Amino acid sequence: IKMAGDSRFPDVDTDESEKSEEMEIVVNVGGVRQVFYGDNLNQYPETRLAELVNCLSGGYDSIFSLCDDYDPGKREFYFDRDPDAFKCIIDVYYFGEIHMKKGICPICFKNEMEFWKVDLKFLDDCCKAHLSEKKEELEEIARRVQLILDDLGVDASESRWKRCQKCIWKFLEKPESSYPARVIAVLSFLFILISSVVMCVGTIPDLQVVDAEGNRMEHPTLDSIETACIGWFTMEYVLRLISSPNKLHFALSFMNIVDVLAILPFYVSLTLTHLGAKLMELSNVQQAVQALRIMRIARIFKLARHSSGLQTLTYALKRSFKELGLLLMYLAVGIFVFSALGYTMEQSHPETLFKSIPQSFWWAIITMTTVGYGDIYPKTTLGKLNAAISFLCGVIAIALPIHPIINNFVRYYNKQRVLETAAKHELELMELNSAEGKATGSRSELEDLSREGKEGPFYSSRIKVSHSDTFIHLLSEEKHYRTRLQSCK
Repeated sequence: IKMAGDSRFPDVDTDESEKSEEMEIVVNVGGVRQVFYGDNLNQYPETRLAELVNCLSGGYDSIFSLCDDYDPGKREFYFDRDPDAFKCIIDVYYFGEIHMKKGICPICFKNEMEFWKVDLKFLDDCCKAHLSEKKEELEEIARRVQLILDDLGVDASESRWKRCQKCIWKFLEKPESSYPARVIAVLSFLFILISSVVMCVGTIPDLQVVDAEGNRMEHPTLDSIETACIGWFTMEYVLRLISSPNKLHFALSFMNIVDVLAILPFYVSLTLTHLGAKLMELSNVQQAVQALRIMRIARIFKLARHSSGLQTLTYALKRSFKELGLLLMYLAVGIFVFSALGYTMEQSHPETLFKSIPQSFWWAIITMTTVGYGDIYPKTTLGKLNAAISFLCGVIAIALPIHPIINNFVRYYNKQRVLETAAKHELELMELNSAEGKATGSRSELEDLSREGKEGPFYSSRIKVSHSDTFIHLLSEEKHYRTRLQSCK
């Protein structure tokens, strides 16, 4: 930074009578020079640039506490910081708010704002959203790495039962933990497919058998396969429940509820078949059993536990409720309007198929969705014109929200891949640090990150780093090495 007066620049001791508001400051940040005036900087006296105005009277110690280097010959103060971020930060002195330039890492930009001592409240809301998203990604990476470290670590103080629980949990819930765990995951996947195929094949009349009362029932072989699959599902669920670290959370999880719905019909049907006949008529028992057998289709959703693609699709649909709601609203309005018009226009025809407006709803639905079964169709010229307009509007209404839904899917899928890659890189770097005797510090660092994300600010107040460091401040004073987690990803 170069300090310049009207005529000459005093060496270090400046005239106290010179007013700071009249001083001109030229800031050199990464080779980019910018001129400031004291009256502008003093609007925010707590910022680093405002402190430069009065730093000369404090001597060299005061100067070097604010900058990286000072050249008295050229009368320049140097800052080894990001010039692009600095150009955005100085907007606070002119406009009272800061906007982050596209392409700058939000976390690095936050570090720059902290260095220049500019409060985050001046950052615009649109940019704060990017910062919050990046912080969530880093916390997710830290959480994933911490889970892996917890799985790898063995606590000697734990009882044998606790260690056994952890082994069973990893064996059934984390296929990536070992080769046998992957084999179990593949077997579970195959059992789900076999059970679904048996359920479908069992409805083929040629493969069914007739019992003593003349009722058709599934072939005994298929029934045995079904029983074996249910036995596997039951054993798997019970072991996962016993080994779960949080059994209440496990029982209330959506995918585990699906597992229960896939298993429960078999046992309820078995109970009704053997005991229900004594309490109710046999025909009612058979109807109840048939209704419960239909619930077996829920087991197909068990595939989502073994497919990240299905999980991503579920998340994308969950994030697209607004777009799906708009689609349903468009279709509902169109169905009501075109069914009413179709009913009115078709009343003049003696053989009309539009008996009422509610009956016309079915015609409007299959027309706007371009299905067109042909069971109901217009016979008048105006009715056909109304039908043509209705399916054109239906095509447009369905096509509008498709692009945002696809974007949500692609964005979440790519984000998950990036997080997985980042977690793997973090573990690889930890292995290198472990070879140098630093593994203990890395683990404490991740624990600090997880704790800070839940209990307080994202950055610890105990941190002491160089002014030129532009990484995430997660290390304590005793830790001076860096990991990929502190780097801009």
